[in-house]
Amino acid sequence: MSYIIDVYRDQTKTQKNWLNLVLYISLFPQLIAGPIVRYETIAAQIINRFTSVSLFGSGIRRFIIGLGKKMIIANTVAYSADQIFNLPSEELTTPIAWLGIICYTLQIYFDFSGYSDMAIGLGRMFGFHFLENFRYPYISRSVTEFWRRWHISLSTWFRDYLYIPLGGNRISQKRTYFNLVIVFFLCGLWHGANWGFIFWGIYHGAFIVVERTRWSKMIEKTIPLIQHLYALIVVMIGWVFFRVATDPPSPDNILGYALQYCGAMLGISNASNSPRSLAEYANFYLLMIICIGLLGATPFYQWIRVAPARYLHQRGQYFNSQWRAVGETIMIIYLLFLLLYSIMLIASDSYNPFIYFQF
Repeated sequence: MSYIIDVYRDQTKTQKNWLNLVLYISLFPQLIAGPIVRYETIAAQIINRFTSVSLFGSGIRRFIIGLGKKMIIANTVAYSADQIFNLPSEELTTPIAWLGIICYTLQIYFDFSGYSDMAIGLGRMFGFHFLENFRYPYISRSVTEFWRRWHISLSTWFRDYLYIPLGGNRISQKRTYFNLVIVFFLCGLWHGANWGFIFWGIYHGAFIVVERTRWSKMIEKTIPLIQHLYALIVVMIGWVFFRVATDPPSPDNILGYALQYCGAMLGISNASNSPRSLAEYANFYLLMIICIGLLGATPFYQWIRVAPARYLHQRGQYFNSQWRAVGETIMIIYLLFLLLYSIMLIASDSYNPFIYFQF
């Protein structure tokens, strides 16, 4: 669709070689579930792309990291999230409700970003450079920033092919607000045709609109920690509706169950006599994976890789070259562990299809 629209707008040249066009349409790393790769992004690469051993190795590394995200983190927290979200609302205590949404918040990020990493890695192996699709969205300080970091290929697609043609922010303030709500309404509908997804889309659109008012200045005056908490809590509440819509325990009462779940998170529930306890779901392995996931959702591991190298670089070339050799060895061991452990999990029938495939 993007190719047809871009050619119609004279934003890209018509591809006269039908084999090259078929290659773009059938590009398998992104064909099934994204990221959304627009023609103009890889038009030049289709005709003249470069491959090398180092680029192929970089692609393998990115693919293994994505596989590890899915198999080790996303699948582990998914099991607990599924158990908790399938509970009747009267059995949801506040700690259990929070554990469930924390698990799902990590699950959807590592599932989506894991698949994107695998697609980007496969693309590199064949000489294609796909754009990044996730840039640590959970460290955002606002909902607006979250959407600049979350599923970037989708948000930019809606921006360029819907928001801007509707007038964007060029007409009037009220028209801008209207355009934003329409875009997020359709974004929710794109994920699924039920009230949970629609509410999720309008919910995010409403916060985007609110952040264009004086509210944003009030948030900016607070300390960074408050800004991060504000954005994260808003996003997590939105994920409640998204998760319930994805696999509703009661298909006829999606919004009702989601609201009851949010009530349980806030301590407003009828679960005082619930037979459930947090210990049923929060075992040591799960808590360890949650901690790893929380760090992985930030640039922490990237900082670990870069910070020592910068420090040793200041100490001289000898220390820098020594650290580079040690760092590469550690990375190889780490990747082998991720690959072998992921294969073990696949072989043990613990594989769950990517959530990404559903959208």
